[in-house]
Amino acid sequence: MIDADDTLWENNIYFEHAFDRFCALLNHSTLSPDEVRAALDNIEIANNKVHGYGAHNFVRNLRQCFEKLVEREPENEHFEEIASYALHIKSMPIELMPGVEATVPVLAAKHELTLFTKGDHAEQLSKFERSGLGSCFTHCEIVKEKNREAYLELVHRRGFDPQKTWMVGNSPKSDINPALAAGLRAVYVPHNRTWTLEREEIAPSDRLFVAEGFADLIQVFGAA
Repeated sequence: MIDADDTLWENNIYFEHAFDRFCALLNHSTLSPDEVRAALDNIEIANNKVHGYGAHNFVRNLRQCFEKLVEREPENEHFEEIASYALHIKSMPIELMPGVEATVPVLAAKHELTLFTKGDHAEQLSKFERSGLGSCFTHCEIVKEKNREAYLELVHRRGFDPQKTWMVGNSPKSDINPALAAGLRAVYVPHNRTWTLEREEIAPSDRLFVAEGFADLIQVFGAA
């Protein structure tokens, strides 16, 4: 099983660019970008449980953050600009991570690959279809949240052997720790721009391999 955003292709950097534009629009007199980010994080933690992820939900969170922090009377043009961030994020071309284009077909020749990602179904499916990797995957699974229960459910439904099932991803919170908690094996592929809310300590495990890059998966799983 392989994660999508920030494992197969770039994603969070586009949200970071939108956040930079948001900070410029907010133009707060005392709060630093990190402090604005902390306020946004709190809003996202609450809203993600209800609305999930994706560009439009991100914009909803930005709007609430703007209404909470803005020091002047908000105008329609402010909210129109914030709304435009979603379209910009969704229109970005798919930029595969280094090593992905060459490595995925090699893995697919020897193993059954499942794309396992969370987020807005339509957005994630669109990115998968535009990635050019679709023919390498047997199955695509898009869920609201990737936790231990989601992994157990998918493994059971697909009839996977937990001892032979691996999760590959960049997120400790969604990819690595819950997969390990479900009794699976995992490959952690670090990304230096992983979303702050996806970061956490990884529990030590003899079922974990830490890669330097996606191409290292050849070392783990062998060439076809």
